[in-house]
Amino acid sequence: MARIPGKLKKRVWIREGDVVIIVPWEFQTEKADVVWRYTGPQVDYLQRKGFLKGAI
Repeated sequence: MARIPGKLKKRVWIREGDVVIIVPWEFQTEKADVVWRYTGPQVDYLQRKGFLKGAI
């Protein structure tokens, strides 16, 4: 379960299946904050460069 901060919530729509960067909370490791959402072309680029090898 992740929380979307207000500055990101107002600018970016996050849907199921999106690739995101999350940072776990220090005091509750089962919860996290969403830091960034990648667009489709960005995900393709990361896959070509090998950064998302087995992740997706």
